[in-house]
Amino acid sequence: MKYAIGADVGGTTVKLGLFAEDENLLEKWEIPTDLSDSGDHVLPDVACSINDILRGKGISGTDVLGVGFGIPGAIQPDGIVNKCVNLGWGVRNITEEFKKLSGLETFVGNDGNVAALGEVWKGGGKGYRNAVLLTLGTGVGGGVIIGSRILTGAFGAAGEIGHIPMAENEEERCGCGKKGCLEQYSSANGLVRVAGRLLAASDQNSMLRNLKKITAKEVCDAARAGDKLAQASIRFSMGLLGKAMASIAAVVDPEVFIIGGGLSKSGDLLLNPIREAYRQYAFHASRNTPILLAELGNDAGIYGAVRLVLMEASRHTAV
Repeated sequence: MKYAIGADVGGTTVKLGLFAEDENLLEKWEIPTDLSDSGDHVLPDVACSINDILRGKGISGTDVLGVGFGIPGAIQPDGIVNKCVNLGWGVRNITEEFKKLSGLETFVGNDGNVAALGEVWKGGGKGYRNAVLLTLGTGVGGGVIIGSRILTGAFGAAGEIGHIPMAENEEERCGCGKKGCLEQYSSANGLVRVAGRLLAASDQNSMLRNLKKITAKEVCDAARAGDKLAQASIRFSMGLLGKAMASIAAVVDPEVFIIGGGLSKSGDLLLNPIREAYRQYAFHASRNTPILLAELGNDAGIYGAVRLVLMEASRHTAV
C-alpha cells in the first residue's frame, strides 16, 4: 500500500490529511501555525507532525508517494513562493526546503488553486475538467482548473480573483494595497462594509441598526427575515461578484463556477443574485454556465494537495 499526504497551510492552523493511494482519506488532523521568527517554524513543525503520524501507524517513508501543500501565496511551478504575507515568508523554495526536512517528495500550489483542484476531484465540481472556484470568506479567494490541472500563470498569480479591480471611486485600500478590489465588496468583510455604508447613507429602517457589531451572518439572517437594506446589501455585493465572474468567463470560459467559503453557507440567498448578475453581463456563449456550491468545506485544501501528489505519481507511472 502506498500513501499520500495533503497539507493546507493557513495563518492559524495547518490542516493535514493522510490518504491511501486508492484515494481514501484515512485520517485528518491539525497543528497550530507558529508564525514566530518570520514563519521559520512552520515547515519543520509540519515535518515533525507527519513523521509522528507515519511512525504511529507503522508507515515507512518509502511507502509515501509525497506531500502536497496548499500555500497562501503566489506559487511558481518550481515551488518557489514569492512572498507570503500571512506566514511572514519572503521568497523561498518550499519544494526544496520541505524535501530536505522530511525526505519526502514535495509538491506545492497556491491554496486557492489547490482547493479548486480538490473540488473538481471530489467535490462540487466533480465530473468537470474546466472550472473556477471562488471562496467567499474574510477575503475572496479562487482557483482556476483547465484540463483537470491548475492554471498557475507566469508568476504564480492566476486565480487571485479577489483582487480584480471593480470600482474606480473607492477611497479605502484593500489588504493588497490597491483600491476597489472585488474582495472589498463581495467577501464576508466586504458584505459588512457594504451594509455599513448603506446604513450610513440613509435613515431606512433596518434591524441591523440595533446591532453593536454587524457580521456577515447577521446581514444574511436579516435579509432572510425580509430586511430591505440587508437584501440590498447582498444584491450589491453578490451582483459585483457575478459581474466579475462574467469577466472571468470571457477569458477562461469554464464549464462550471463553484462557490465556496464560509459565506457560501447562505446558499440561494447569495447564489440567486450572483446568477442574475452573471447572466446579465456574461458573453452569450457562456451565459448558461452552471454556478454551483462547493461541497468539501474546509477539507478542499487537503484533498487538492493530495491530488497534486497522485497526479504526479500517475504521470511517472505512465512514463
